Amino acid sequence: MLKSLLKCGAACAVLGGYSCSVWAQDSQNTDQVSTDGESFDHETILPPRLRPIIVTANGAPSYPEQVGQSITEINLPLIEQRQAATISDLIDSTPGVTVSRNGGIGKTTALRIRGAEGDQTLTLIDGVRVNDPSSPGGGFDFGNLLIGNIERVEILRGPNSVPWGSQAIGGVVNIVTSAPQGLNARAEYGSNDRSSVAANAGIESGILSASLGGGYFRDDAISAFRGGTEADGYRQYAANGKIGLRLSDDIDVDLRGYFADSKTDIDGFPPPLFSFADTTDFSTAQEIFGYAGVNFRLFDGALKNRAAFTIADINRDNFSIAGQAVPDFLARGRTERFEYVGDAQLSGALRSVFGIEHENSRFNDGFTFAKTNVSSAFGQIIADPSDSVTFTGGARFDDHRDYGSQVTFSANGSWRPSYDTVIRAAYGEGFKAPTLFQLRSDFGNVTLKPEQSRSYEVSIEQKLLDDRLTLGAALFLRNSRDQIDFASCFGQTTGICTNRPFGTYDNIDRTRAKGLELQMNIRPADNVTIDANYSYTDSEDRTSGLALLRRPKHDANINADWQPVDGVNLGASLQMVGDSFDTDFQTFTRTQLDGYALVALRASYQVTGAVTLYGRVDNLGDENYETVSGYGNYGRTAHIGIRANF
Repeated sequence: MLKSLLKCGAACAVLGGYSCSVWAQDSQNTDQVSTDGESFDHETILPPRLRPIIVTANGAPSYPEQVGQSITEINLPLIEQRQAATISDLIDSTPGVTVSRNGGIGKTTALRIRGAEGDQTLTLIDGVRVNDPSSPGGGFDFGNLLIGNIERVEILRGPNSVPWGSQAIGGVVNIVTSAPQGLNARAEYGSNDRSSVAANAGIESGILSASLGGGYFRDDAISAFRGGTEADGYRQYAANGKIGLRLSDDIDVDLRGYFADSKTDIDGFPPPLFSFADTTDFSTAQEIFGYAGVNFRLFDGALKNRAAFTIADINRDNFSIAGQAVPDFLARGRTERFEYVGDAQLSGALRSVFGIEHENSRFNDGFTFAKTNVSSAFGQIIADPSDSVTFTGGARFDDHRDYGSQVTFSANGSWRPSYDTVIRAAYGEGFKAPTLFQLRSDFGNVTLKPEQSRSYEVSIEQKLLDDRLTLGAALFLRNSRDQIDFASCFGQTTGICTNRPFGTYDNIDRTRAKGLELQMNIRPADNVTIDANYSYTDSEDRTSGLALLRRPKHDANINADWQPVDGVNLGASLQMVGDSFDTDFQTFTRTQLDGYALVALRASYQVTGAVTLYGRVDNLGDENYETVSGYGNYGRTAHIGIRANF
C-alpha cells in the first residue's frame, strides 16, 4: 500500500512539483486523491488520522507528517473561498509572510518570508523558476501575478538550497496552474471599474490530456503616489496551457506554457523639483514561461526519472508618454535550464533523491549585455528508521562561472509520537548568487561573493477534540552574511569605488531574523471553520542594530467561514499588521510606517450545481495605510462575480 502511494506521489512530483502542505489551509477534505491517472481511497491506505496529502518539500513525495520543514498549501477550494484578486494578497494572510506593494494592483510587489529580502524568495510557476535575471536583485515581481487560472500555491518557509539552489534563502513559492477536465469560467466586476474574466478548458482522451486557459484583467486603480489625484490603472492579458502524453505505463511527456502581457501606469520624480508626484509614466511587461519534460520509470518503478528543459523570458519597458517610440528604460531577462531528477527506492525504509542541473541566464538593460551559467548537482537521503521517525539530509554542489563553487547542506527530521502529534526540526543552508546586474552593470562589482544563510527551526503540531482543533507553533532563527547591498562611493575613488562615482554593489550586510509563528484551525461545528495565525518576526541589520525595512514585528490573521444552509457561504477576515520602518522617498531618511487593521467580508451562493454567485467588501473600515513609504493603497472596495464549472 505504501508503495502504491509513493508511486502516485512520485508521479505527482515528477509531473510538476505538485507539492502539498505540512499545515494545509484546507477547509474542505476530499475522500480520494487522483494523481497520474491513479486514484485511491485514503481510508483503505492511510491510518484514519493521517491526511491524504503528498508532500514534495524535500524533492520527493512524503506524508505531510514526515516533513521536517514549515510549509503552507493554499488549494483551489480555499482560493475560491477567499476571493482574492492577486496571489500576493492570498499569500499575505499566511504565517511568516509580509507583502509590500508600490500602490495599486500591478505595481511592484515584494514578498518577504520570515524577514528575508523580497529578492531572496525563489518562485516557480508550473515547475519553471521565474525569478528575473534582469532585475537588480534577481527577484520575482508578484505585481503581475493575478489569481487567473491558479489552482494551488505552496509556500516553503525557510532556506533549503539543496533541492532548490540559489535564491531560496527566505523560502520557496510554488504555483500550479489549473489543468481541468471540462470547462470552468469566472467573471467579476467592482470598484474602480475593475473587471476581470478567466476561463479554462481541458480534455482527456486515451494517451492525451490537454488544457488551455486565458484571462483578462482591468482596473482603473488609485494613484500610486499617496498624495496624488491621478489614477494609475492596470491591464493584463494572460494565457496558460498544458499537454500530457502517456506513451506507455512508464513513459510520459509533459509540456506547459504561461504567458502574460501587462501594462501599468506609474508615478515618478518629474523635473524641475524631482520629487515624488503624479506623472504620465507607464510600464509594460511580457512574461513567457515554458516547460518540456519527459518522465520515465525503470526497474518496475523503483527508479523514477524526470528530464526537462525550462525557459523564463521577461521583457520590461518604461515610457514617459503614450506613443513614445523608444522606452526610457528597458530590461530583458532570460533563463534557460536543463535538469534531471532521479528518485530511487533503495529499500522499504530508505530512498534517495538526486539530480543534476545546468542554467544559462542573460540580461540586457540597453547599456550592458551580460550572461553567465551555473552547473549543479545534489543528493538527498530520506530514511524512516521507524514508523514514527523520518530523517532527511542532503548536500548540493554549484559551480558558477563568475563566483566559483559553493557547497550547501540541509537536514530535517519529524517525530510522530502519536497520530495527533508531530514534532519537527530543521537545519537549512541558503545561498544566493550575485545577479548579472550586480556583477556586470554600470554599478557592478565582479568581486562579489554569494549571499549565505543558516537557518534553524523547531515546530509542533497537535490535534485535539477528534481533529476539530489543530494547534501549531514554530520557532525559527536565520543568520545571513555577505548580503549584497548598494554602497555609496561619494567622495571615494579607491578600492571598489574606482571608476564608480555613483556607487557600486558590495557584500556589506549581515542580518538576523528570529521569531515565533502560532497557528490554529478550529471547527466548532460542521458548518463553521476558523483559521488564525500570529507571527512575531524580529529582523535586524547585525552591523547597525537597526530593524530591517518593511518588516513588521507583529502580524496576525483571522479567517472565519460559516455555511448557514447548503449552497450559502459567509466569511470574514481580519488582518492586523504592526508598525514597521522604511526610507522616506521625499527626505531619504528613515521613517516609521504605522500599523493597520483590515476587515473584509465575503459571501457566495450556489445557484445550481455548476453556477455560483459571489461578492466581497475589502477594507471595510476604509483604513488609510502604507506598506511602502509614499505609496497609496485601496480604501473600501466592493466586488461581485460569478463562477461556472461544467
